[in-house]
Amino acid sequence: MEKEFWLERWERQEIGFHQDEINPYLERYWQELHADGLVFVPLCGKSRDMLWLRGQGHPVLGVELSPIAVHAFFEENGRIPHHAAAGKFESCTADGIRILCGDFFDLDKDGLALVSVVYDRASLVALPPEMRERYTRHLASILPPATQILLITFDYPQEEMPGPPFAVSVDEVEALYREYAEVRLLAQLDVLPQNPRFQQRGLSRLQENIFLLTLH
Repeated sequence: MEKEFWLERWERQEIGFHQDEINPYLERYWQELHADGLVFVPLCGKSRDMLWLRGQGHPVLGVELSPIAVHAFFEENGRIPHHAAAGKFESCTADGIRILCGDFFDLDKDGLALVSVVYDRASLVALPPEMRERYTRHLASILPPATQILLITFDYPQEEMPGPPFAVSVDEVEALYREYAEVRLLAQLDVLPQNPRFQQRGLSRLQENIFLLTLH
């Protein structure tokens, strides 16, 4: 899956993955984490979850490939960001929320040195199988030790629907992260009845899995 795929999705406003409401699992399970510093949101889009995180008193750092998504986040939420060059990224900052516009894989340790927590609702599930191992390896390599990750994934019969979002099972999360982190499954929920659009696409099963990962 190339960068152009996501850039074109934003250009055409094919963003069914975007949620206008705050994610209920974020609100429900955030207390499980020991969040005391910068929160990192990879592949953040224009997620309003960043506003909720900021409202809890945390500075927030996002990274997003699409400039359309970045500009929309600040405009739709009534914020005028300060723009600056930051290596390979354009940095946009307002009211304690900073979004780096560029490629996630260009991030390095220096840029994430102050991160204590990661919120991943739409990153891992956005990637096809061949990219998920690369994503996990890179994320673990640039985060400080003991960083915690609140991870939310979908799981469904992949043959019944093409992604994204892709199906990522509990077993796959454990296989991807076991080398880098302690993996704790917080909840496994049947959510097909609450998602008629996925039923219409032919899914027979849909679960959301919520994990707390703690890097070694």
